[in-house]
Amino acid sequence: MSCDEIEALRLGLMNTLGNSDDAVRRHAEQEIGDKLDGDTPIAALSAAESLTELQRHLDAALVDLEETVAALDADDPEYAYTRGRLVAVRDAERSLARLADSGESLLNDLGDSHHTLHEVFPTEG
Repeated sequence: MSCDEIEALRLGLMNTLGNSDDAVRRHAEQEIGDKLDGDTPIAALSAAESLTELQRHLDAALVDLEETVAALDADDPEYAYTRGRLVAVRDAERSLARLADSGESLLNDLGDSHHTLHEVFPTEG
């Protein structure tokens, strides 16, 4: 059983944050396997380089996972695990949204600080 969406999100976050932990990267790539090949949400998510890309590709992967869960019978041995993955990915989606909101807030705060500095110490131009 694999957690493709979570591992792909980890890879994308590593790209975005500049983390180069090769052991973690190799483990994630090994777990995802051939799903990293081709034009898939998992491949795109793992290669993302911005929070916007992460959110967009995670949303696409979530849609695919929701379709997978909907297609499974409740008595299928994979059903409980796949449904658990869906819950975990939705939670990750909310965490990623909070991260993006925090980044936007920091960006706005820096802009406010910049303007305040210029109000207190006007530049002659």
